[in-house]
Amino acid sequence: MFMGEYQHTVDAKGRIIVPSKFREQLGEAFVLTRGLDNCLFGYPMEEWRKMEEKLKALPVTKRDARAFTRFFFSGATEVELDKQGRVNVPPMLRSYANLEKDCIVLGVSNRFEIWSQGAWEKYFTESEDSFNDIAEELIDFDI
Repeated sequence: MFMGEYQHTVDAKGRIIVPSKFREQLGEAFVLTRGLDNCLFGYPMEEWRKMEEKLKALPVTKRDARAFTRFFFSGATEVELDKQGRVNVPPMLRSYANLEKDCIVLGVSNRFEIWSQGAWEKYFTESEDSFNDIAEELIDFDI
């Protein structure tokens, strides 16, 4: 399971250090893709295969299913950690998530997310007041 919040920077070559606690779970290669809310999602290969199966099961006759599948898979790329624990984030994904310098790497259960620091701070500040309301809604899911 991925959890925690870590501050990192994007270097001049577009590399980000992956937290050491995450590296153990990721192995040498994993998948980065466009996430929701203009962040990136990172999946270990096993979790990516599960997500792939779920998305393949969506009906191609549904416009929203086709759109989300295109969005998710077109941004996906298999990446590898270097010896220093860094991953090279492709330019297309850096551009999507507005990753220029300071960034936040979050653990989110079966995946991790990479946010620009500014986007994360804005998201967190705007969402903070609604966390109690969200928690009340999730009670229906036995959480």
